[in-house]
Amino acid sequence: MRLPAEQRRRQLLDVACDVFAAGGFHGTSMDEIAEAAGVTKPVLYQHFPSKRALYAELLGDVETRLLDRIRRATSAARSGRGRVEAGFAAYFRFVTDNASGFRLLFGASVRNDPAFSIVAQRTIDEIADMIAALIDIDVTQEHRMVLAHGLVGLAEATSRRLQHTGAEKDPELLARWLAELAWFGLRGVRTGVEGADDDIASALPG
Repeated sequence: MRLPAEQRRRQLLDVACDVFAAGGFHGTSMDEIAEAAGVTKPVLYQHFPSKRALYAELLGDVETRLLDRIRRATSAARSGRGRVEAGFAAYFRFVTDNASGFRLLFGASVRNDPAFSIVAQRTIDEIADMIAALIDIDVTQEHRMVLAHGLVGLAEATSRRLQHTGAEKDPELLARWLAELAWFGLRGVRTGVEGADDDIASALPG
């Protein structure tokens, strides 16, 4: 079926995401993607000049959609704990709804290619930046960033388990569980002078 250019491009990206997620970058050919999309290879090359260009655009597309979900979810929450839980929930909903996209962004093909790994690391850094802005405690910026990256690691590790086992898959329930761990963990972070005994009264605003 003949589609408008933008719709065809979107269709090719969606199909390519599934095919790459199943076979990896090196194990997937443009012929396989074209066949899965129901188009000829010349049509595929009209939109993407090479397999590497297609993969790079896919990574950027997944990154944009994931960050947008988290940003919208956290900005709509009314309290600190609400933002923590909303951010986790948005992340897990994305992983549930876009399993191929998650494997693409954090899979072996990305880790093993320096150019692609930059995108994955940038995604992690941007999520951590969003989280760090919500950690309202009296610590240095470096300390805050370490805590934020730790929370991102919790979400990523849980998502990998979600994908590879029969583990709990309810995004809202997973978000509540991890938000509770993150919230009370942050409340225990000591502030002020190094070695001070006073525990913080509240780690996040609201």
